[in-house]
Amino acid sequence: MRAVAARVRRASVTVRNAEGNPLRVTGRIGPGLLVLLGVHRDDVGDATSPATMARKLHELRVLRADDGTEASCASSGAPLLVISQFTLYGDTRKGRRPSWSAAARPEDAAPVVDAVVAALRERGATVQTGEFGADMAVESVNDGPFTVLVEV
Repeated sequence: MRAVAARVRRASVTVRNAEGNPLRVTGRIGPGLLVLLGVHRDDVGDATSPATMARKLHELRVLRADDGTEASCASSGAPLLVISQFTLYGDTRKGRRPSWSAAARPEDAAPVVDAVVAALRERGATVQTGEFGADMAVESVNDGPFTVLVEV
């Protein structure tokens, strides 16, 4: 599993489903972490990966506390906006088109993303989400900018 975690001043995700329904905001946060989450095909069936990813994201000390020290979502109560992103496993080493063969199939990846979100909430995190498989527009104001890659 792979996540791109960006410290943001604010972020939101707007969704239009496959039927072309009007845009609607499904998630919006103030200062916190915007998390783009990709599921590898080998993550499917691994019961420990979602909890491990949730712990890493929740305890990642990349936020700024009021006193100037480093903080995490766990220590500061900052929210997370989690959005599924299969393209994190795009392989561009050959040719001009990315290969998606390393990414989990949608029907396999959705429960893993849901499990990460559930594990974050079990830890007490405030979590907003996109909508798996939907046409999403993500807006963010990065803070720093500060963005890290988190892998499990």
